[in-house]
Amino acid sequence: MSGFAPDHSGAEVRVSPNFGPRANGVRPDMIVLHYTGMETGAAAEARLCDPASEVSSHYLVHEDGRIVQMVRESDRAWHAGKSSWRGVTDINSRSVGIEIVNPGHEFGYREFPKIQILAVIELCRGIAHRHGVKPEMILGHSDVAPGRKVDPGEKFPWRRLARHGIGHFVEPARLRGGAISSLGDSGAPVEELQSMLALYGYGVEITGVFDRQTEIAVAAFQRHFRPRQVDGIADRATVETLRRLLASLSSSLV
Repeated sequence: MSGFAPDHSGAEVRVSPNFGPRANGVRPDMIVLHYTGMETGAAAEARLCDPASEVSSHYLVHEDGRIVQMVRESDRAWHAGKSSWRGVTDINSRSVGIEIVNPGHEFGYREFPKIQILAVIELCRGIAHRHGVKPEMILGHSDVAPGRKVDPGEKFPWRRLARHGIGHFVEPARLRGGAISSLGDSGAPVEELQSMLALYGYGVEITGVFDRQTEIAVAAFQRHFRPRQVDGIADRATVETLRRLLASLSSSLV
């Protein structure tokens, strides 16, 4: 493919060869946000367009707000890897992927510039409108691949996006002492926690035992919805925030 008209007005086009058809003709109903985790935006853009890398994304948002589209929204980009959400495992077929330039935890994780986030908001707004993506289906890579990925990370301003109608977010409960459940615990509180995480979408098996998988899912939840303290411990603030989130989701469906 030598080129295509961008789906997002104003986006530059740089075609990546790393794409294919969406499985069974499905349409995207998710947006997955990533950080690039590389030292420069130019290096990230080059890698996403390198056939040897076997990775790609529909969009790349540079720190100055410039948007580059590399794969058409109608096609399947290779950005999510091994992942799942609400029982769906082929996230690439169900999503539009957005890479946001930031060096990430390995190369000096930093705050996202305001102009960059405004560009992300406008991009997400357009994608959501075109494909009918619900707010709760705008997620981070760490949500769909907990433990394996931590991006876009605890500094990503999900609250700011939500103020603009992008994503699902509630005000986190106030931090206070006392773990309800942590690694090695078992019983009804753990089963309730696992049930709530699974109901929201995280890939947690409901066993009543707080295992490593549960700890990883709790940390992923905290990174997105309660980022002030990411430790994988289901403290009172974490559980209360999760309950608020589910209640907010239920009320929006009424």
